[in-house]
Amino acid sequence: MAEITASMVKELRERTDAPMMECKKALAEAGGDMAKAEEILRVKLGNKASKAASRIAAEGVVGVDVSADGKLATMVEVNCETDFVAKNEDFLAFARDLAKLVAGRSPSDVAALSSLPLGDGTVETTRTTLVGRIGENMSIRRFARMQANGRISSYVHGGARIGVLVDVVGGDAELGKDLAMHIAASKPRALDASGVAAESIETERRVAAEKAAEDAAKSGKSIPPEILAKRVEGTVQKYLKEVTLLGQPFVKDDKLSIEQLLKNKGAKVEQFVLYVVGEGIEKKSSDFAAEVAAQAAAARG
Repeated sequence: MAEITASMVKELRERTDAPMMECKKALAEAGGDMAKAEEILRVKLGNKASKAASRIAAEGVVGVDVSADGKLATMVEVNCETDFVAKNEDFLAFARDLAKLVAGRSPSDVAALSSLPLGDGTVETTRTTLVGRIGENMSIRRFARMQANGRISSYVHGGARIGVLVDVVGGDAELGKDLAMHIAASKPRALDASGVAAESIETERRVAAEKAAEDAAKSGKSIPPEILAKRVEGTVQKYLKEVTLLGQPFVKDDKLSIEQLLKNKGAKVEQFVLYVVGEGIEKKSSDFAAEVAAQAAAARG
């Protein structure tokens, strides 16, 4: 049996917001598999374990550049170690310069971007010079270059920690801005159900089925297969509404879905890009058990 450490329990609790003992039990049942343990908790605890699994731990900013006619836009994520450096003007200017470079030169990837000329040298030499001057590591994580079928609207929020580009055909400038702000607030994963990974949908379906079976076992009542199938499908459809832009309720009017809003305006969203700085990146964490032991030793001393 895999050893369940205090740091594993701590990580699962931070992922799910579930009680500590439930986390320990789930890890034991899953043989130490973090993803499986998270799924077990979702089955057992439902919405109590629905906290987002990915923690935003890296610092940095997004740099955005949009052409005057709204037909071309770029966004770059640049990471650093602390929020203090993320506010440094030289660091912010570097991110803006990168967005302009991506617009003008259309590099194929981060390596190609790093080799482009910038200032008296290249992007890479500029980055290393900044690292030496500021005294903190920095990296270019990713970029997007969007060419519009309609007109691109952008929105940057939270000290440039969240950036959005959205290509809207029809409507007006206010609609584009509203949609960009909505995406920043509601963080859809895809435009519609076709853009959601089949694996994610299957996970939701499996969790819903296991949850229904567990509820039935607790109540002592069996669920007819056709009722179970409808319940599972209802849960999946609810999930898709939550994670797709068209299915989400509009942040300014929750009685109106984005799909209905666009229909009312005679408009269509062709594409969007959402960057949340540090999403999916985790800082190195210290050992939880060691931290507790050290604090206890300090208290005794």
